[in-house]
Amino acid sequence: MRIRIDGISKGQLNLTSIKESLNMIRILLILIILSHGFIHLIGFAKAFQLSEIKQITQHISKPMGLIWLTAFLAFTLTAILFIGKNKYWWLAGILSVSISQFIIIYFWHDARYGTIANLIILAASLAGLGNLKYYQQYTADVEKAFEQETDSSISILTESDIATLPDPVKDYIRYTGSIGKPKVINFKVESEGQIRKNEQSEWMPFTTEQYNFISKPYRLYYMNAKMMNLPVAGYHSYKDGKAVMDIRLFSVFKVQYKEGAEMDKAETVTFFNDMCCMAPASLIDKRINWLKTEGRKVLASFTHNNTTIHAWLFFNENSELVNFISEDRYDYDAGKNLPWSTPMKDYTYINGYRLPAYADAIYSYPEKDLCYGKFKITNVVYNLKSLQQAPQ
Repeated sequence: MRIRIDGISKGQLNLTSIKESLNMIRILLILIILSHGFIHLIGFAKAFQLSEIKQITQHISKPMGLIWLTAFLAFTLTAILFIGKNKYWWLAGILSVSISQFIIIYFWHDARYGTIANLIILAASLAGLGNLKYYQQYTADVEKAFEQETDSSISILTESDIATLPDPVKDYIRYTGSIGKPKVINFKVESEGQIRKNEQSEWMPFTTEQYNFISKPYRLYYMNAKMMNLPVAGYHSYKDGKAVMDIRLFSVFKVQYKEGAEMDKAETVTFFNDMCCMAPASLIDKRINWLKTEGRKVLASFTHNNTTIHAWLFFNENSELVNFISEDRYDYDAGKNLPWSTPMKDYTYINGYRLPAYADAIYSYPEKDLCYGKFKITNVVYNLKSLQQAPQ
């Protein structure tokens, strides 16, 4: 097994180019909506004889001209809502396409090619609808997890709370600025980056958000990605020891689905990894056993729902956690457990805590390492009271 701690900069994630690509797709769709909408003004102008329109040979009555104007206004509204990232923009899109296609069928000889633009806008609108409905499954689970929270008051993390922990872990908790601040009962993480299946696959840009709950372990992870420029959504749910991974094209068509004992154990590893990397104050949890210390590395186990996983935590001379390695995570391509690591770096202050801002996700095959995920952490918030609401 090869341990990668200091080679993180190779193939560094170019988030700027990813954002530029996604922005170009958005801009292209906006231009299609606006230009297609503007074309409908031609029919309005012909109906009311505002100008000589030679492109349309058929007669357009004034009532029909008002329908052309309505289509223009509907597409304009669609573009405004889409630019403003309103989650219901797709509704205006479907309405606009319906009006436009009615016009196109009525004036088929002159307007039939407008069907192409309508199909593009309709596909984007249906993708928006699918994403909203799929996302609502995720938010419903988050709200349920908040309802099950039993901690009504949160005490302050003190030196006495970490007294029995291994020295490298104590130093790490101090380094992150967790002492003297509230203990962690839940947290939300937002990130962006790239992910791929294997070395032959293209990198897919993504953005994610997730909620983790400590006392009754929940990890609810939602991802939006692009696969060959097509929208893909993924929802990983880990609820009290049971895990499901569901990846969908257009948030509708399942392209990958995993559940079962291997998935449960793998997500238990991931849950513990999140505690170590994103919520250092949670390392006082009684389900963690600190088994061995060798210099700046510590072996730990985490047990939940009769599942026990193990991991090595590696710290540098600055007391930063720089790697997490576990051999309890199943790789479906290999058909067996493989060493799984998350080398991390670029510690920075995020909402008052010193945390890693960048990490890789790596499976170590016998012949070489496969980096399949690159993550930039953009926000971490602790002890929320409800969905997307931080404590005052």
